Formats: sequence, structure tokens, C-alpha cells
Amino acid sequence: MKILFCSDPLNNKAVDMEYEQEYKCARKLGMDVHLISLESLLDGELTTAVKRVPAFEAPERFIYRGWMLKPHDYEQLYHTLERKNVVLINSPAEYRNGHYFPYSYEAIKQATPQSIWLEMKELSNGFDILFEKMRIFENKPVIVKDYVKSRKHEWEEACYIPDASDKHRVLKVLRNFIDRQGSELNGGIVIREFIQLEQLTRHPKSGMPLSNEYRLFFLHHKLIACTEYWDEAVYQQGITDLDSFTELAKGVASPFFTMDIAKTASGEWTVIEIGDGQVSGLPSHTDMEHFYKSIL
Repeated sequence: MKILFCSDPLNNKAVDMEYEQEYKCARKLGMDVHLISLESLLDGELTTAVKRVPAFEAPERFIYRGWMLKPHDYEQLYHTLERKNVVLINSPAEYRNGHYFPYSYEAIKQATPQSIWLEMKELSNGFDILFEKMRIFENKPVIVKDYVKSRKHEWEEACYIPDASDKHRVLKVLRNFIDRQGSELNGGIVIREFIQLEQLTRHPKSGMPLSNEYRLFFLHHKLIACTEYWDEAVYQQGITDLDSFTELAKGVASPFFTMDIAKTASGEWTVIEIGDGQVSGLPSHTDMEHFYKSIL
């Protein structure tokens, strides 16, 4: 397995400093590593973006480890690399399955809070259709996100709604979220039932509650890493029984993905979301060498 990293925005011969430790670790283990220019990719300069990646005589499997891409940009990268016999581990459809929440919801539905979603075009004529779909939550608390991210560090203003039946509050939080996401908004709007999680502490800057949460990495549906999610929290106990989550993972239509899980206040475990493994960050607690050895 070969690894593809983003280059530094100011020096296409050096790795992006955010991924420098991963790059060095992979090289230390003898893995082939190559660089692409994210800036050129996003500017539509596809040939320039991959010029530092060699062409291979036969197809070679690669894992991309880099910044999140919208599905269209990932598809452009995938097919440009394909012409060099460089085949990313996740096809464009598989990337979307991991990256966009609605495409993985069915696989985790039994173990995650109830959720609804709408594409942005469905909101073009107003919010009536959203209010109608939100009736399933009655007066329960909910959170707002897009198909990829929430604005959880703006908890009160653009994420959390204490009462789903409070239309005034729903509109205020939703409009804040849409305005602040701007061009970064992915896919559409997701509304999820808020489940009280076991709280470890609060974020030192935003005040957001930090839960007892873990990130699991799966490669070909085999668990290769389980690590504490929050760098800012102190974890008292680890998690040992992951059988139910490895079973759920079998239903995710992607070769390389993450599953974020958390303990609820009542002592149960729940799935927060699925993510594409190529663009999911490694929390600082991760045993990086073990992670890359598992890939190797």
C-alpha cells in the first residue's frame, strides 16, 4: 500500500506540515509516499496537481491522507490519478458513502440518534418541508449539521436546539449555521436528535461539552485502530468491547472509513457518525506507528 499526502502550499516538494509526522512515520516503515498539490486540484489544474506522482506500469493501490475534499473534487482527483495507474482505495462512490452522512445512515441506524436530512435545493422555497419532517422529534432537543460537519464549537448559536418544536429557535440556529458555513456547506442540512453523552470536561475555548468519545478506523472492514477522540480531555477508562461496532461496520459500503462512537449518560454506547478514512484526522493520542503498520 502506497500513501498520498498533500504538499505544503508554499513548497510542492515538501509535505503539508499538518501531515508531517504521518509522512515521516510512513517513510520510516518503508512505505512509498508521494505528494499532490491540493491548491492546484481545487483550482482545476489537475495535471499540475499530480505532477509529482509517477506513472506506474500496472495499477497500484494508494491511500490518500489529507484534507477533506468535496465529492466532486475527490472524483476529479481519482480519475486524474487513475490515468497514471494510481488507484485510490476508495472509489468516488465509496468516498461519498463514508464522507456524506445520509449515505451511511442506514448501516448505523440501529445504533445512532434518529436523524433527518434535506438537500439545500429542497429549502429554496422555504422551511415548511423541514418543519414537517422535524415533527418526528416532537419537543426533543436536536442538533444541526451539514452532510459532513457541525459547528459544534458554536454550540448555542449554530448547533444546538433545545426544543425541536420551537420554530423560532430552529430558524435562528439553522440560518446561523447556513450563513457561517457559507461555501463550505456540504450537501445539505441534517437534523439529529440530541442524546446526552457522558461528559468528560468542557472545551477550554468554546465551552462545548467534550464527551467520552473514540474514533475507530476500519480497513477492509477490519478494525485497525481505536483511539481517544478529544485531545483536550483526560480519559479515565478505555473501551474494551467493540464487537457490536465491528459488526455494524460490515454494512458500511467503503473499504476504508472511520466510526466515531461515544458513551451516553445512561451508560450505553452510540455511533456518532461515519467518516471517510482518508480524510479523517488522527487524534493526538493515536499510536501512529501501529496505525501505519496495520495499513502496511
